[in-house]
Amino acid sequence: MKITVVGAGAVGATCADNIARRELAEELVLLDIKEGIAEGKAMDMMQTMTMNGFDTKVIGSTNDYSKTAGSSVVVITSGIPRKPGMTREELIGTNASIVKGVTENILKYSPDAIIVVISNPMDTMTYLALKASGLPKNRIIGMGGILDSARFKYYLSQSLNCSANDLQGVVIGGHGDTTMIPLTRLATLNSLPVSNLLSAEQLSQISADTMVGGATLTKFMGTSAWYAPGAAGAILVESIVRDEKKVFPCCVSLEGEYGQSDICLGVPVVIGKNGWEKIVDYKLTADEQAAFNKSADAVRNMNEVLSTLSL
Repeated sequence: MKITVVGAGAVGATCADNIARRELAEELVLLDIKEGIAEGKAMDMMQTMTMNGFDTKVIGSTNDYSKTAGSSVVVITSGIPRKPGMTREELIGTNASIVKGVTENILKYSPDAIIVVISNPMDTMTYLALKASGLPKNRIIGMGGILDSARFKYYLSQSLNCSANDLQGVVIGGHGDTTMIPLTRLATLNSLPVSNLLSAEQLSQISADTMVGGATLTKFMGTSAWYAPGAAGAILVESIVRDEKKVFPCCVSLEGEYGQSDICLGVPVVIGKNGWEKIVDYKLTADEQAAFNKSADAVRNMNEVLSTLSL
């Protein structure tokens, strides 16, 4: 089993480190366009093997896609990170050409790969990867909802003073500050609805904090987060390579599900060896469906920007 992570920046390197520690592949390729950075980070990871107890071979490459040949899963993190005051939407112009080029180069050497997209704006980049690749829809997966749901559970745990591991909570819709939808109605603490423990006002604040979770970190650090996005990518890869059949909210191609078509958007899906294998219907309320439709409209507007670019 070979896995490739394209982009050796903070998110890509963190994702690769998680994949290596979990021993999800015999060989892990870390690729970047910047001379030496992937090689250096790969060597640094390899030097943790005896301390962290893994045997995955990590290889770094500067833009040599031939080293990625035969990859079963490819994670795309390439692109510029978000800076303070910058929206994910503003990243489209720069990152679209990068993601399209990466997708085409990967498929030259790994035509059977499942592609995981982390690059922002993730919904639009997932849609672009799907259209540029011509792959079956189940083999293109955007990670965003896993990260958003982890942040949702973090904010819930802070309000409830409990372990986030005892919580179930899902965020659907777009992976954007105004497009994601934390499903507070369905959130539970060990099967107990959190609405029994928190007021409507508290839940509303938690939803608001979740929606700007990425921007909050960008404001603190001056750049995008990397620990949680990298870990989110790794657990998605794990469910694929180990055929775990876990249900994750991921950005996938919709063809009528949840009332939307010709769009990639976050919905609950079963993840296994074939990529995403089934969309789970959460039976949204009228208000939740209206919010989902609004989210889809916003993402579709972003997707339309692709037609104005020379790709």
